[in-house]
Amino acid sequence: MGGPAMDDAGAPPPGSAEALRARHGTRYRWLLLAVMVGTMASIMSSTVVNVAIPGLSQQFTLGQARAQWVSSGFMVAMTVSMLTTPWLLARFGYRATYNGCMALLLAGGVLGGLAQSYPLVLAARVAEGLAAGVVQPIPAVIIMRAFEPHEQGRASGVFGMGVVLAPALGPSIGGVLVDWFGWRSIFFMVAPFCLLALWLARRYVPTTAPGGAATRRDEALDGVGLLLGSAGTLSLLNGLVALRAGPAAEAAALLAGAGACLAGFIGWQRRCARTGRAPLMNLRLFAWRPFAMGALVALIYGTALFGSTYLLPVYMQMGLGLSASSVGGILLPSGLVLAATIPLVARWADRLPASGLVNTGLALLALSFAAMVTVGLGASLWHLMALSLIGRVGLGFILPSLNLGAMRGLELALIPQGSSVINFVRTLGGAAGISLCGIALEWRLAAHGASLTDGAPTAARLAAFDEVFLMLAALCALAMLAARHLGAPGAAAAR
Repeated sequence: MGGPAMDDAGAPPPGSAEALRARHGTRYRWLLLAVMVGTMASIMSSTVVNVAIPGLSQQFTLGQARAQWVSSGFMVAMTVSMLTTPWLLARFGYRATYNGCMALLLAGGVLGGLAQSYPLVLAARVAEGLAAGVVQPIPAVIIMRAFEPHEQGRASGVFGMGVVLAPALGPSIGGVLVDWFGWRSIFFMVAPFCLLALWLARRYVPTTAPGGAATRRDEALDGVGLLLGSAGTLSLLNGLVALRAGPAAEAAALLAGAGACLAGFIGWQRRCARTGRAPLMNLRLFAWRPFAMGALVALIYGTALFGSTYLLPVYMQMGLGLSASSVGGILLPSGLVLAATIPLVARWADRLPASGLVNTGLALLALSFAAMVTVGLGASLWHLMALSLIGRVGLGFILPSLNLGAMRGLELALIPQGSSVINFVRTLGGAAGISLCGIALEWRLAAHGASLTDGAPTAARLAAFDEVFLMLAALCALAMLAARHLGAPGAAAAR
């Protein structure tokens, strides 16, 4: 993670990466992966709420559009806050940034669990999303800087195996909690993870900035870039919602506003680079073709993945009439298979081209979506479980390979920005994916003359879900075209 400045006595400052490395020895780089606990908490908070959406809808008498914002509000906040991670790390250092995220995530969980109104629930989800967005790029920065290239795949595998336990166990445990104690209980699930993460951070997370540098309190945040990025993201997602529920003129105005914000954002980032100011997003990243293609894969893959994460629990409960605990039971084995797949693929990622591994994963994910058309109202739980297993094996090929394939070859100084941008475009795709799935589902339900709320599940309702899954399969196939250009293990560590 680089060598920090020494103090007057020639010793590294207390709490710096160098001081912690001296205390813990060569194994310290592996102990740094303790940050997976905080990332697990943030991922769990993003996925576990989906099994409680039907209960939330009944509690607060929400239509599908408003209930969907419980998921997409989190995604909007997470997407925007990811762009601030490099600045926060440079200004406050790893530990203060990480601890602030855990405290905010804990506060959001408590507020959501105690909330007596829908606006408070939404506020809690936004707070959780802000914390999750900042913390999620941090592990990739650590792995790319603390580990040698021949160890990065294995480190990604160890980290990834731990992190996937959150979405694997979260919906399963959350489904049982919802059935037993109601939807409020799922907000409190993150509390023990946040408390453990705060304790581990005191022991292993350095106080210094990336590269071992001292924090730079005089570096200003690119507020204009953040404002344009936030306005563009909100305009895009509200425009997608308006396509379904609002007037056509409103949708067109919002989407045009999103396009204008994007153009303004790009222009402003270029101006910052010309004038020597630190941009929110360094556009030099996209001059490295593997990174540019990796970002495109992340955008499309995020759309399909997060869209399906929202869609699957709704499909199983409202399309097939299953209980929340049954949904959790179906998803649990696939999560465990994913946890077993990741370390195996991660070892291959140190030797094999990322393009082949990511394309294999995308193909399996597309197959799992396309095969949903074989599920009928009388389908067994084993049938659903098998399709879920195929998709999760596909994720096991993508997760440890995509970041490595995109960021190998970047300058070391650009790695925090690279991790932030890859996570940003993936979650931007995810936030849009949730809205797109909602739009496509309502469109197809109307075409089949069906509804999610009227009576028992019907074949027409199931047909509408099937067509949305086919759309997700097509998106995965599209991402495979860009994945061919990802970097190989032999790419230079700096350019």
